[in-house]
Amino acid sequence: MMRRTDLKTIWLWGISGVIILMFLFPLTVMARIALSSPQEIFQPHPPYLIQEVTWRHFRAVFRSGEVFFQPLRKSLLTALWATVASLLIATPAAYAISRMNYRLRYIFIVAIFVTRMIPEVSIALPIASTFIQMGLFDTIPGLVMAHLVRILPVSCFILVGVFAAFPEELEKQARIDGYSRLKSIWKIVLPLSMTGIAVAGLFSFLLSWDEFIYASYLTLARPTMPLKVYYYVARGNIFYSATYALIITVPVLLMTFMLQRYIKPEYLSGSVKG
Repeated sequence: MMRRTDLKTIWLWGISGVIILMFLFPLTVMARIALSSPQEIFQPHPPYLIQEVTWRHFRAVFRSGEVFFQPLRKSLLTALWATVASLLIATPAAYAISRMNYRLRYIFIVAIFVTRMIPEVSIALPIASTFIQMGLFDTIPGLVMAHLVRILPVSCFILVGVFAAFPEELEKQARIDGYSRLKSIWKIVLPLSMTGIAVAGLFSFLLSWDEFIYASYLTLARPTMPLKVYYYVARGNIFYSATYALIITVPVLLMTFMLQRYIKPEYLSGSVKG
């Protein structure tokens, strides 16, 4: 008879396979459309697999010049600056919260995530109106400031877990050796917590890279990559929309796959245990 552990292993592998297929299905459909010719897609019974790979859609996108590179450049610069800004703000805030009493720390973490419960659509329009008056409409600094509303709670949550898991004995030893509190943080805590900070930076970049709501309210003449995908979807051009979506998605998936080994459970726990 098959042992219970064997059945459990089979069930786990089966469930994992179903989940993987669910995640890979949209990516497979995008690749199927982006790499196929219109004649192969628009037929009564299109084949499941690509019969003949074509790069015509990718060539057309890359040859479009600034129509492609301008949104790519804007999305990339916005995501990079938003990541840097979120780390500069969230790192000291998260360190201060991590050194609080665990009950007070829990209250702060809950308060931080309450801000994520507010629908972004409800605050995007007031932000857009304010930025028009400030001259920040359709600019990268304006997008960065708007993206921080979305990114900061997540970055702070991750970094609280990072700093709470850091051994306080190392800080105390540094203080005994004559380091000030600020110098011990700069010389000891931050270098040894760099992996966790990189994880927070990765999540910040991903949240900014694919942001759509604020971009739709704060951009007009110079769209970001998600807005470009929406533009082609609205026009009904499935080939260009799939190509743009694939260009946006694949590099992010590769970067996440390469860095996923550095993501530890305690980084995402918020560290609210006493």
